[in-house]
Amino acid sequence: MNIAISGSHGLIGSALKKALEARGDTVYRLSRDFSKTINFSGIDAVIHLAGESIAEGRWNTEKKKRIENSRVEGTRLLAQQISESSHQPKVFISASAIGYYGNRGSMELDETSQPGSDFLSTVCRKWESSAKAVEQAGIRTALIRTGIVLSEKGGALKKMLPPFKMGAGGILGNGNQYMSWIALDDMISAIMYIMEKSSLFGPVNLVAPHPKTNKDFTKTLGKVIKRPTIMPLPAFAARLLFGEMADALLLSSTRVVPKKLIDAGYSFEYPELQPALEHILNEKK
Repeated sequence: MNIAISGSHGLIGSALKKALEARGDTVYRLSRDFSKTINFSGIDAVIHLAGESIAEGRWNTEKKKRIENSRVEGTRLLAQQISESSHQPKVFISASAIGYYGNRGSMELDETSQPGSDFLSTVCRKWESSAKAVEQAGIRTALIRTGIVLSEKGGALKKMLPPFKMGAGGILGNGNQYMSWIALDDMISAIMYIMEKSSLFGPVNLVAPHPKTNKDFTKTLGKVIKRPTIMPLPAFAARLLFGEMADALLLSSTRVVPKKLIDAGYSFEYPELQPALEHILNEKK
């Protein structure tokens, strides 16, 4: 297959490009400037992963504007180009996030659950809506609501490892907030599965089937790397350190399940947290 990817230099995009090329696909990197004309001739699938990082830097007004514009306007421009192209791909897979659901405590959430009302929820709703032009053009469109992607090469886990390895890891806030995670290997396999599975369209949760509370996640990570986890970070301290981002990314509870993926027959290689972490953190040993 011929596949075009935006955000191909990021954690997910670079791993996806490598996996696709390993199976014999040809991958084309898309520039982030979607105002420039793109030639989709011969392209079978477009996978859109580009967007401003939400975990880098404090969320001031300018940062929040970049977060929203890079997703909403970028997706709108790309969707418009695809929908108006004389050579249309068979499938469009566009990134979204489980931030769509907002802070929902212990409530189990699937793709039919209602959105939240906070900043990230609002961004995700607009982000997904901006892909509508592709769907309206009759192209199968999947909106992948991604959870915390676990990899030692980047993302949340890479940032967590140094303090945890020094024995300075601990629960965040009260530790009862749910973390919906997915191993990078399953993330890549699931995207490839969606690309091939014609029954998968609309929102699709990309998370492992067993989300964990922060307390359980912390305990499991400490067990895998054989370090104590006795240094908690109270909610007020997290807010002092990270501002608004603390509530959205660290203290918010989002218990998401991958109902559509499971119903479509996808089998997770790492459905449980401890084997996933063992694989990720020992793969080079």
